[in-house]
Amino acid sequence: MNVGMLWFDNDTRTALTAKVNRAADYYRQKYGLVPDLCLVHPSMLGEFPDLVEGCAGKVTVRPNRAILPGHLWIGTEDKN
Repeated sequence: MNVGMLWFDNDTRTALTAKVNRAADYYRQKYGLVPDLCLVHPSMLGEFPDLVEGCAGKVTVRPNRAILPGHLWIGTEDKN
């Protein structure tokens, strides 16, 4: 994914799936596109290891060390 939206949510009481869904809803409203990929720091998957390469709704969640903890990089996967 080369183009996307950076979303920050460091609320430790909110589940990762809720964060991804909130970011995806905002992305749809702002850009009129449906996101299908969300990159997060691996530490954010600590309590949710089943989300690695899994889905939160229709958004695939993948770990990426380049993303800072508390941030989500959400957008559409490159189809190249």
